[in-house]
Amino acid sequence: MSTYQLVVKGCLVLENGAVTGELGINDGVIETISSDQGTLKGARTLDFGDAYIFPGLIDAHVHCYTNPEEGFINNTASAAAGGFTTILDMPYDSPDPITSAERFKDKVALLEKEAIVDVGLWATVAKGGAQQIVPLAEAGAIAFKLSTFEADPYRFPRIPDHEVLQALHLAGGTGLMVAFHAENGEIIGHMIEEYTKEGKVAPRAHMETRPPVSESIEVLKLMEMAYWTRAKLHIVHVSHPRTIELIGSFQRQGVQVTAETCYPYILKDVSDLEQLGTKAKMNPPLRDPEDAKRMWEYVKAGAFNMITSDHVPWDKSKKNAGKDNIFKAAPGLPGLEIMASLIFDRGVAKGEMTPVQYAQLLSQHPAELFGIEGKGRIAPGYDADFTVIDPRAHWVIDEQKFRTKAKITPFHGQKVQGKVIHTMIRGCTVYDGSEVVQKPGFGQFVAGSASTKK
Repeated sequence: MSTYQLVVKGCLVLENGAVTGELGINDGVIETISSDQGTLKGARTLDFGDAYIFPGLIDAHVHCYTNPEEGFINNTASAAAGGFTTILDMPYDSPDPITSAERFKDKVALLEKEAIVDVGLWATVAKGGAQQIVPLAEAGAIAFKLSTFEADPYRFPRIPDHEVLQALHLAGGTGLMVAFHAENGEIIGHMIEEYTKEGKVAPRAHMETRPPVSESIEVLKLMEMAYWTRAKLHIVHVSHPRTIELIGSFQRQGVQVTAETCYPYILKDVSDLEQLGTKAKMNPPLRDPEDAKRMWEYVKAGAFNMITSDHVPWDKSKKNAGKDNIFKAAPGLPGLEIMASLIFDRGVAKGEMTPVQYAQLLSQHPAELFGIEGKGRIAPGYDADFTVIDPRAHWVIDEQKFRTKAKITPFHGQKVQGKVIHTMIRGCTVYDGSEVVQKPGFGQFVAGSASTKK
């Protein structure tokens, strides 16, 4: 009998189901899977009993540098504690977005010094900067993110339609996905102006000035562009069931379009925005209760490719700026430390989602969509990246215990069933259930599929 460097035991969430078994691991890679306990011999053994061992979770939508005071150290520590072994970081860094190969390479160097979990990097383009797409792809970009809504003319610009077409053509040649923040700035800007004139600045106004049509109309336009360019299109943070219905219709026409939603859109609604104010402000906004229920039904039905956090670590001052006027508050929520447990609680613990579905939404599908080799499955030859969740553990979310400086969440005080008790990357423990035990620099850069460095 061979002796493995490490044997991990528990309820293994494999592609076809969850089975009690054990894994033989050498050099950070899974070599053997056994459905019989006690058949594998290890120099070291970790036995998690009846806890679920999921393939390492992947959050494809994280903003580490929207707040530059946070960066990779805090955010990847949060990821490790929340069960995420890989994160994909968005390119809208403050003060300078990732719009050139030079900026991209600088960020990779920083990642290699500071990251605790593995990190892939999104890239974006400036207005008039579509020619940077190929160099960014070759430098290792995991995908491209653009916006139809202008939050900032430099850091988060609206890219004109003719440049969107150019970007889709160029990105199509690299094989990489192009994702969009899809909201219509003309509709939203006009409505905010009118509401402000009328003194309608209470929290609910945030939803009312960003109606569902402001999302769906932009998604329709982008899907038609994807039809003609044959590019891979991805729609981030879908907030309304109408949008995913439209996406489904274009998928049936053969358009290469995928979609994600974020955990708040299926767990909260506009009543939480009204009650909690800036704590629950995000773009797009939380929707009506019935819409949130329908979104959850679409998640269970497999309409969404993945669930993401859209983790944005604003400090309280940015959120509190909108205390008396919701339009002045920064949009976005931290989520890396709570999303995995919240989705487990809502889905697996309540019997509305199988462990396999959970693994698909939070690990397998992101790995497949972004072409991340060796991740997303528990299978021989794959990295020994695992997220271990105790299905019987009950706990209460406490924002003051977050590792991020953004100690603010609309989920504060919520009771949750299902707790991350161990996070492992390449056979090494990064979170032991109470502490993050790896140092900055342990995490590795995850290069995109078009990288010339692979």
